[in-house]
Amino acid sequence: MADETATISDNTTEPTEQATTPAATPTPAPAPASAPKPHAPSPAAFAKKAVKRPAPAASASGYSDAEVKAAEAFGRVDDNGTVYVREGDSEREVGQFPDVSKEEALSLYARRYLDLKAKLDLLASRLHSDTVKSHEIDETLKSLEQETDKPAAIGDMAALKQQFEQLKEAGAAKKAELTKARKAAIAKAIEERTKIVEKAEVLASSLDDETNWRSTADKFRSLFDQWQQHQRTSVHIDKPQADALWKRFSAARTTFNQARRKWSQARDVERAHAKAEKEAIIAEANQLKDSTAWGETSRRFNELMDRWKRAGRVGRSDDDALWARFRKAADEFFNARQADRDQISTSEKENLAKKEELLKKAEALVPVADEAAAKKARQALGVIQDEWDQIGYVPRDDMRRIEGRLDAVDKQIKAVEDAAWKKTDPEADARKSSFEEQLTAQLAELDEKIAAESDPKKKAKLEAEKATKEQWLNAIK
Repeated sequence: MADETATISDNTTEPTEQATTPAATPTPAPAPASAPKPHAPSPAAFAKKAVKRPAPAASASGYSDAEVKAAEAFGRVDDNGTVYVREGDSEREVGQFPDVSKEEALSLYARRYLDLKAKLDLLASRLHSDTVKSHEIDETLKSLEQETDKPAAIGDMAALKQQFEQLKEAGAAKKAELTKARKAAIAKAIEERTKIVEKAEVLASSLDDETNWRSTADKFRSLFDQWQQHQRTSVHIDKPQADALWKRFSAARTTFNQARRKWSQARDVERAHAKAEKEAIIAEANQLKDSTAWGETSRRFNELMDRWKRAGRVGRSDDDALWARFRKAADEFFNARQADRDQISTSEKENLAKKEELLKKAEALVPVADEAAAKKARQALGVIQDEWDQIGYVPRDDMRRIEGRLDAVDKQIKAVEDAAWKKTDPEADARKSSFEEQLTAQLAELDEKIAAESDPKKKAKLEAEKATKEQWLNAIK
């Protein structure tokens, strides 16, 4: 197995939670109704964009004449340029604009009223948005509360304040809805992150001697990537809960890292031992490689191979280098043994051809008819046997065949010799008649078997046996 020493960084603290929703960015005031409307600014930004001038200035045109006239109906301007707004049965001074006509002064403060109402309308619209935030609602309402308290504008102040109160109620309802949604989102985020933690804990609890450390490290790395991705894209989890989950995840990674370090240390010890053992095997192989004791050395090389397999792994690169050294020594010996075998095989084939020529001479000596012929044949066979022994080995598969043929010649000659000896034996005459009868009966039985036998090989064997017994019979007559 490839070396697996890469470690997973074991951070002791959870990566920083990041807010996923950007703060509202202030945008310009609403454009005139006739022009295309840009993206609406947040109410908070709109509310905070209060224009403070040392002297009133005309507001940008964006309202209809009817809207302006309706607002102007709630105000008046005296001869000194002082502007008043009617609130119920009383009036309230809202400013002074002496350098312009009364119509211009009324129009200015009426448009201020319409600007303020536009802010309330914008907040009402934002409360229907999915992106509005609770803090944005609070900030906008706070700003609008200040602006709607005795504003320097003329218009239906009662309606404005009523609209503001309605917005406060709608804002409270929206905040409750957002709170509920956030709690659900947080619960879902906690559930999702808990699943990541549980997967890490399952991995940590399943570690054993069969663990694939590289694969498990990759799985932990993937889980950590999932954690970071979830942290970037999901709702912000409260710190105590996030810290508790991170502590569990970190503990699982620590368990894995400690177990892998322990395994790695044990593996290093085993590899060092295996390397020392293989170095010793290589040294023995180098001592044996030049031996010509083919059988014994082959056995010892097989034993070295068994020891090599039991020695264990050293590491891919070291194992390959060590194996190349051992294989080199083994190949030198076995190549030399094979060359010797090839040479022996050639010599044995040559010896076989020589012995087959001698067999032709030996088999030409038989059959022998009498004692004199047997004696002469024995002398010739002795010369052949001496030459036979000097020739040397033949291929193992042919040894029994040619030795058997030579023995058959010897037996035929010996049979005649034994028969001649028995003729001179005083006790032989007493047994001669009985033996002759047995041979005659056996020859008759062999004739029947030969006649009935259809297998050529078996028939040839029976005929050879018959020829031998006929020689014996001739020898004792």
